[in-house]
Amino acid sequence: MNKPTSPLKNEDRTRCEVWSRVMGYHRPVSFWNPGKQSEHRERRFFVAGNGK
Repeated sequence: MNKPTSPLKNEDRTRCEVWSRVMGYHRPVSFWNPGKQSEHRERRFFVAGNGK
């Protein structure tokens, strides 16, 4: 199950565009103003428990 991987060269890589919802619209994070981008970087994610 362990497939051998070959590392990509920097020139073979492409930039990943992250989309998220802000102000009711889905937009690329790169289009947000600097304040919203900072908030996005500082987000903390959690997993809700089942209450037991």
